[in-house]
This record gives sequence, C-alpha cells and structure tokens, in this order.
Amino acid sequence: MYHLFERFGIELEYMIVNRDTFAVMPVADKVIEKACGEICNEITRGNVSWSNELALHVIEFKTSSPVFSFTNLGDHFFEAISEVNSILKPMGGALMGGPMHPFMDPVKEIRLWPHDYNPIYEAFNRIFSCKGHGWANLQSMHINLPFANDEEFARLHAAIRLVLPIIPALSAGSPIVEGKKTGFHDTRMEVYRTNSSKIPSITGDVVPEPVFSHSEYQDKILKKIYSDLSPFDPEGVLQEEWVNARGAIARFERNTIEIRVIDVQENPCVDVAIAAVVTGAVKLFADEALCTLQTQKKWDNAPLKKIFLDTIKYGENAVVDNREYLNMFGIVSDSCEVRNVWESIFKKLAKQEIWTLPYIPYFSSVAQDSLATRILREYDTGTEENRMSQICRKLCESLEHDFFFW
Repeated sequence: MYHLFERFGIELEYMIVNRDTFAVMPVADKVIEKACGEICNEITRGNVSWSNELALHVIEFKTSSPVFSFTNLGDHFFEAISEVNSILKPMGGALMGGPMHPFMDPVKEIRLWPHDYNPIYEAFNRIFSCKGHGWANLQSMHINLPFANDEEFARLHAAIRLVLPIIPALSAGSPIVEGKKTGFHDTRMEVYRTNSSKIPSITGDVVPEPVFSHSEYQDKILKKIYSDLSPFDPEGVLQEEWVNARGAIARFERNTIEIRVIDVQENPCVDVAIAAVVTGAVKLFADEALCTLQTQKKWDNAPLKKIFLDTIKYGENAVVDNREYLNMFGIVSDSCEVRNVWESIFKKLAKQEIWTLPYIPYFSSVAQDSLATRILREYDTGTEENRMSQICRKLCESLEHDFFFW
C-alpha cells in the first residue's frame, strides 16, 4: 500500500500489424509463446511485463511493479517494444502506435483472445458485441495512482475529476477511422463512451461522479452497475470492479485509481511525457495548490462533461468557456483554448516537479500539436492511394525507432 504519488503504474497497448500491408495481425498469443515457450496471459521481462488484451491483435506493456519516478521509464518500454518487434519481424509483423487503426474493419477482423480469460471476453461479446470500434479498435495508456486510505482517496478522486476533461487535448490521436476523417480528434473516446450504451451505468458520463469514500463509491457507482448488469450476466462473470468503464475507475483491490482516457501515442517516451504531466496536474489539485479540496468537491458532472466532450472533438483547439474552471488555473478570462490551460499547468510544474523535467521536449511538442493534428496533416497532404499506408508506415517507424510522428 502506497501513499499519494509515492508510486506510479503505467500500461501501454499497441497494435500488431502486417509490416507490408499494415492490416491487423491476430498473433499476440504467438508472440508470447515465442518469448516464454508457452501461451500465457502475462510474462515479466525485467522492468516491463507483457500481457494479452481482449483483441488478439493487441499486446499490452506495463510496469512490472509500481515505480517511484517516470525518469527512464520510456526507455524501459522502448526496450520491450524492440524485443517484441524482433519476434514479429520473421512473422512479417510489426507493432504500430496510435490509438485506433485507421482502416481496420472490426466486424470482419476482430478475433478475441481465445485462451485464459476468454470467458470474460466472451461475456462482453455476448452482451455488447465486440465487433465494433469501441471494443476491437482502441488502444490506450492507463495511469495507476495509489491511495492509502479514504482521506487520500477523496483527494485523489476529486483531483482526477477536474483534470480528466482536458486530458484529450494532449493525447488525442484518433481522427481517422475506416479511412475517413471522423470529425473528432479523439474518436477513441467518442466510441469508448458509447460502447456500453446497452447498460449506461457502466460508463456513466465518463467523468466520474463526485463521490469521495470507499463506501460511497460502492453505493453510488458499483452497486448500480452490478444490479443493472446482473440480468445479462446471470453467472456473475463480470461482477467485478474492473467492469466499471468510467474515464477513471477506483481499483480498491489494489488501492489505486486508474486513469483511462489517454490515447496511446506514437512512441513510449511521448506516452510517459504525457503521463508525467497529467500526474503532475493531478498532484497540483491534490496538494490544494490550485484550489481547496472543498472547492474541488463542489463540482458537478455537467460542466466537466461539457469540457470533456468539446475536448475529444476539437483536441488542443477546444475552447473552455467556463470562467470558474479557468480561474482554478490562474487564467482570468471568460474563455481560452485548452492548450493554454495546459501551458499554465506546465509552467507551474516546471518549477517544482523534478520528474517532469526529462520530458520537457516531448511535452512541448505535444502541447503545440496533438498526434491527431499531425495525423490529419499527413492525411490532407497524401493522395487517395497512399495516405493510409503512409500514416501507418509513419506510426510503425515512430514506434520502432522512437521518433516523433511528423
């Protein structure tokens, strides 16, 4: 059990694609088998572990144990990615960054992980059908932040609720789906927030409700989900706290809150840069450096949801027109772009958070142009014949060589 900000856990999901055609390759189990001699759900390789996900063309990398600093973490992930790429190369495959495959057809191409945990995935498939982008085609980064008791949970949950709506301004990277512009910088979050619409309580508003204790969370969120789910899940396969699909979920089994609204980027150093800055922003609120805890607790979901929906649509160009929200960041204005809110946050962090300093070059680039903006630029300059392959090629090369997507 760790106290606030003593440790961090990071999870990154990447697609496996054919290195020539860039079509998805459902071979995650073969990669794991090649690495350890058998098919299993997770293997530990030093600082980074590999594991399966719902879709067979996705592999996850995560910190093997909670870390106390973000420094060098991007390099550890890059080493793991390089090892998997070396396994994939003889198969004709490669890992590809980015949160959504830009031309995948999930109805035709989804294959669920068929080994251990398959009953869980089959339950999701039976209830919601996983043959859609909201299940089969979305790769994310999760940040796990610890709390030691109810008082720390209240601080952490209150802080995350206020930062969460503007996170897609940094991480949006999914503007192209099925070969076309969607009108959203963060299409992954747009499809994610509706993928459980059959049982709305599972996702809620994505922005979590203002609850600030273990018992209140159980009563107002988890019990409602379990009750609504039970007619569709009579065997109770999904009656676990991880079925909660809000943008940040409490994991009381390990005393963490898991932030889930972050699109995975083109390489792990950019991912870790975003994780460091997002965590720093949460810490500013938790330390009451921006406003009091009581002020944070008073925020209802409606204004936060509006900011979130605008941000997933417009990314860093979204306009926040809530003066009260802007005032918390020291911005005295009726409105400003979300990129300016992050600039204000980063100026505060640069003065006090040593573990953000190694990632200043990455953050500065992302704050200026999100991955979504850069992908759209590539799409607009390409021809009908080559724009999809060129985007995919750049995403693969960025991940393989630790480059920016330009």
